[in-house]
Formats: sequence, structure tokens, C-alpha cells
Amino acid sequence: MALVSEFLGQLTLNFGGESEPKFPTVVAARDFDPAKDAARIETAVKTKGVDELTIIDILTRRSYFQRREIAFEYEKRSKKDMITALKGALSGSLEAVILGLMKSTAQYDASEIKGSIKGLGTDEETLIEMVCSRSAEELVEIKRVYKELFKKELEKDVAGDTSGDFRSLLLALVQAKRDEPSNIVDYEKIDQDARALYEAGVKRKGTDVATWITIMSERSVPHLQKVFDRYKSYSPYDMQESIRKEVKGDLEKSFLTLVECFENKQQYFANRLSEAMKGKSAKEKVVTRIVVSRCEVDLMKIRTEFKKLNQKSLYQTIAEHTKGDYQKVLLSLCGGDD
Repeated sequence: MALVSEFLGQLTLNFGGESEPKFPTVVAARDFDPAKDAARIETAVKTKGVDELTIIDILTRRSYFQRREIAFEYEKRSKKDMITALKGALSGSLEAVILGLMKSTAQYDASEIKGSIKGLGTDEETLIEMVCSRSAEELVEIKRVYKELFKKELEKDVAGDTSGDFRSLLLALVQAKRDEPSNIVDYEKIDQDARALYEAGVKRKGTDVATWITIMSERSVPHLQKVFDRYKSYSPYDMQESIRKEVKGDLEKSFLTLVECFENKQQYFANRLSEAMKGKSAKEKVVTRIVVSRCEVDLMKIRTEFKKLNQKSLYQTIAEHTKGDYQKVLLSLCGGDD
């Protein structure tokens, strides 16, 4: 019955205030019949050689809540857990995508963060992307789910796996203390913050990183967009150039990710996808992570930004840099060509 209670728990969450508008490529299917889908998946899993196409066709064209309903029906039919069955039937990158789709966006994000700090060494690139690109609202939900899944506090795990100013910045972000956007534009505060960022960095010898962290982790996104604009009247360099001059390593990458996401989050993800598909073969982990985590959030908008950046659609780029069932599952989640 765990599935039912989880499903009901997720439903109640969805009636809260939606702050960021959604631009998904994957939406709920109309005329949805979970029992029929479950029967088709059961047949596909049992087929000699596995019928991957049916699995892809169904699970990439249903919303997360619909996939959970299919899993519930599957268990009722076969007395087996659908996720375990999919694990046994699939492998490699296709398996990673399909199992990712069986998690909610917050569960998937929490698992990716856990994966980046588990075991020896930290995958800082993933950790930076996951923490610096998520809104305060998303981070609150990720923290809740992280504790539910791993019986640990996200803050404690991040603190134990990072150090110095990099740790301070990530912890400040994970605390999700960011102001809500306001209808009132506070020009005085915009000016104060712009000057404070300049005086804490470019104007002095060395960098007062704590001031940067406070402003970038606590102010609302619309406010910060205006602050960075105002910043140019104090500093000879824009905010991104200033970051490159002032700090290095993971701290530099984190601040740059934040600023890129404040300015245009979907362009940031489009850039990440471009970089992941520059070589002959794609960096599959990065492509999988962005496509799976954003397909029910804003992948439609990421597609638009990708086309602007590359003069080529995301769909065509995926088609050129991937192959087989992995290519098919990504193209289906991409939701069409531009």
C-alpha cells in the first residue's frame, strides 16, 4: 500500500501555490487507462529479448502520477514490483532514463545529489548543477524527499562532503532562505546590493566572499537581475567577468551557475546540453540528468533556447550524438523537433 499513500501524499502537495510557470514536454496522457498500460508493460518485459519500444512508448508519454498509477496496477496484476521488473529487463543508459522517470522530479533530484556525494570523492559538477540551478521552492521539496529517501539531512551530507567557501555557498543555498519576488521594486536596495557586491570583490584586494554568498543566496531572482544590471554602473566588469577574476575552482563554477540561472535558467541548461554533445558521442550522464529532471518542468523552453544557441534543434542534436534505444527514449522525452 506504500504506493497509494505516496501517491496521495504527492497529490496533496500539488495543490500548493505554483510559483514558477511550467513548460513541460511530457504531460499527462488523455484517455489514460493504467490497467491497459500495465498489461502492455508486463507483456513487454516478459517478451523474449524484451520489447523496449513499448516500454519507451508508454512511460515517456505519461506524467509521473500516471506512471505511479501504472506501477500500482502492475503490482495488482502480477504481484510483482514494476520498478524491479524494469530493472531486470533493461540495462545501460535506457535503464537509467526509465528508472529516472519512475521517480518524481524531487526524488530524482535528491537521488542525483546523493549520487554526487556518495562514496569516494565528490562529483562537484553534478552537485553544483543540482543545487545552484534549483529554485528555493524546489530545494525545500528536495530536502524533504532526501530525508525521506536516505534518512539523512541534505545539509549534513553536503557539509560533510565539501569545504571552505564552496561549502558555505552550497549550505546557504540549501537553506532556501531566498526572498519571494515582490511587486514593489526597491531601487535603494538594488543600489545597495550592487555596490556591496562591487566593494566586496573587484574594488578591494581579495574577496569578501561572505557578502557575495548572502546577497546571492537570499535575494529574490527578479531583484538580483536588476542588481546585476546596476552593478555595471559601479564595476568595469559585469558580474560574470567579476566572478572569473575574483574566485576560482568550484566556487567560481557555483557563482557562475547561479548568475547564469538568475539571468536565464533555460539558457543555462541549453548550454549544458550543448557542451555534453560537443564530441562525437554524448556525455550520457549529463544529457540523461537534464532531460529526465526537466521534461516535466521546462524542457520545452530549454528546447527553444537550445535552437537559438546552436541554430540546430535539440531533437536533431540528440539524434546525431546518441543511438539505439537510448536515442529513442530521449527523442520521445524531447517531445518533437523545432
